[in-house]
Amino acid sequence: MRFRRTGAALLLAATAATAAESPREPAVAHFVDETAAAGIFSRFEGDWEYMVGGGVAAFDCDDDGLPELLFTGGVNKARFFKNQSPRGGSLQFKETRSGLETPSALGAYPIDIDGDGRLDLVLLRVGETVLYRGLGECRFERANEAWKFEGGNQWNTAFSATWEAGQAWPTLAIGTYIDRTRQDEPWGTCTPNRLYRPAPGGGYLPPVELKPGFCALSMLFTDWGRSGVQDLRISNDREYYKGGQEQLWRVRSGEAPRAYTATEGWAPLQIWGMGIAGHDLDGDGYPSYVLTSMADNKLQKLEPPAGGPVRPVYRDVAFARGTTAHRPYVGGDVHPSTAWHAQFEDVNNDGLADLFIVKGNVGGMAEFAMIDPNNLLLGRSDSRFVESGQQAGIAGARRGRGGLLVDLNGDGLLDMAVVNHRDKVQVWRNVGGGAAASPRPMGRWVEFRPLQPEGNRDAVGAWIEVRAAGRVQRREITIGGGHASGQLGWVHFGLGEARQAQVRVLWPGGAASDWAPVAADTRYVLQPQKAPSTWKPK
Repeated sequence: MRFRRTGAALLLAATAATAAESPREPAVAHFVDETAAAGIFSRFEGDWEYMVGGGVAAFDCDDDGLPELLFTGGVNKARFFKNQSPRGGSLQFKETRSGLETPSALGAYPIDIDGDGRLDLVLLRVGETVLYRGLGECRFERANEAWKFEGGNQWNTAFSATWEAGQAWPTLAIGTYIDRTRQDEPWGTCTPNRLYRPAPGGGYLPPVELKPGFCALSMLFTDWGRSGVQDLRISNDREYYKGGQEQLWRVRSGEAPRAYTATEGWAPLQIWGMGIAGHDLDGDGYPSYVLTSMADNKLQKLEPPAGGPVRPVYRDVAFARGTTAHRPYVGGDVHPSTAWHAQFEDVNNDGLADLFIVKGNVGGMAEFAMIDPNNLLLGRSDSRFVESGQQAGIAGARRGRGGLLVDLNGDGLLDMAVVNHRDKVQVWRNVGGGAAASPRPMGRWVEFRPLQPEGNRDAVGAWIEVRAAGRVQRREITIGGGHASGQLGWVHFGLGEARQAQVRVLWPGGAASDWAPVAADTRYVLQPQKAPSTWKPK
């Protein structure tokens, strides 16, 4: 199904009118570090093979509407924390045995692989990648053998997944880094990435190698051209490849995967690629993509098609939009930054996307900033972004890697988690316009949980559209991207001051729901051919 442009003229006119107005400075959301008070302790440790990675996963495995947290530990074991936070209150977690406690883990991504309605986990590791089957009540078991998944023995650093047409099980993409047998001379030793397609009846066929590999640090299956099919973007680390570039792989059911070429519009780009985040920033229906790197970051916007087929032709608008984030904004260090995880969300609920970037020196690289605080770039009405990290309370000096923005206490404000290299993890509570002792809501919001009856239960590949106050916001349901960190569950939209909105879903496979009314400050379950149903905690 191709992207539907119903009402596009009205939307673009509204967008242009908004841009013409004098931009107002966005309200700053305040964050309070509640790591220790919440009962969370974990460290990501390790030397050479653990200089990249360091992820966190957020997922609800006990169906109470609040996400649990799993932190990878590098040479330490991964640690799982069950969410016991009171709704709208201070964050509270309890470390619990889950079966996911494994060493050598770099990244973690929740996904329902077998379609049984219980979330499973993919753990990227130095060595074997392991799939864990969810058993319910936050218990997991190793499933590589049962699902005939060949986990390999590579340096596994990136992950994404999609459901190809007609398949009940997902196609999995695993990104790899340097050849572990040639680490004395690592340059030019990037190993092939791997694509796992489902076998008839369940489980997996032997992997297909995606050659050449250029040391992947982030992957994202995404419907970049709104064709109804997700292709695979791969962000690669130029530090170690020779003759490499950023990649976009065409993945179609029944066909061998192939990389897009320059003749198709895919221009060569070489960066220290570390993270990917996509979002429809302009209301044109197409996602733009942030690519994190060392020094300046990229913000790629699709060139609009001129009457013909959509081609993967992008231009960098990072400088114009204020998202280069190329140097620290506090601390006095003038060296270039090192950026890892990236994520678009609306932290102040004003209806505009904000950009969260986790920062941190690789190790002892003196030519790059040693004090390199995380970025929280707030979206403005003129489509530019403004830094708020220091005012928000998240500026620090640790070496960040993975991270997430996620509503941990069900109050409609997105909280923050960050994994730091050779240091403690950090978890901040979003207290809105208030303080720890007196949180204050910011704007209005609505959250959705799309659910399908079987197979692709979480509707990966769907687009959720929300219409409020003359604007339409769009979110693509994806698994992957960022840096080593994944979440699956509630999808958050800020609404500004709107008390009512409308929602529709463009489901995988092409079916579109009708626009349906929803109320602000509410959670809804979305199902095909059904009206949105209000969700309430058990």
